[in-house]
Amino acid sequence: MGVFSTVIPVRFGHVDPASIVYFPRIFDYIHEVFEDVWEVHVGQRYYDLILNRKIGYPLVRSEVDFIQPLCFGDRPVVSVTCVHLGRSSLRLRYVFRIGDQVHVDATMTCVCSDLVAMKSIPIESSARTRFEEIME
Repeated sequence: MGVFSTVIPVRFGHVDPASIVYFPRIFDYIHEVFEDVWEVHVGQRYYDLILNRKIGYPLVRSEVDFIQPLCFGDRPVVSVTCVHLGRSSLRLRYVFRIGDQVHVDATMTCVCSDLVAMKSIPIESSARTRFEEIME
């Protein structure tokens, strides 16, 4: 099984008065990593997909387990694997770890969509091949 990994720095502006990452910010982190997967692993900028090609992957389902809080100064490693690859749907798993401790375990399902027609379309073969490389 392949894995895409990156590091997310928890910055001062990301935490609430309790000095922990406020839960909606976790969704921001996940989307930032999603864009990194596209650019670094798939080889296409998500920006280009949306603005120039009018293809997007809107979120249709999310499941998140908040196991341990993330705090200012933390640098969790986020590992991404593909749990499901359908005709037009893509389910990715994001696991945030600091050392051996899992802090967040999230699964996000997106659907490849024509942003003009607002209809699902098949995932392109070049992207499909890259997501197959990180299948669980």
